[in-house]
Amino acid sequence: MKELIEKINAEFEAFTTEANQQAEKGNKAAGTRARKSALELSKLFKDFRKVSVEEAKK
Repeated sequence: MKELIEKINAEFEAFTTEANQQAEKGNKAAGTRARKSALELSKLFKDFRKVSVEEAKK
């Protein structure tokens, strides 16, 4: 579970960086990368939910 949380944190940092570049500098490519990170985050959050429910059942 710790590994999953680390992946989420790393992906969120990437998302934040790219989203800020798009918002502040108008970098269109950064927007594309930010959207890709957002999709990956949604997948990671779903995985986290599954793992969290399994851990709670123990």
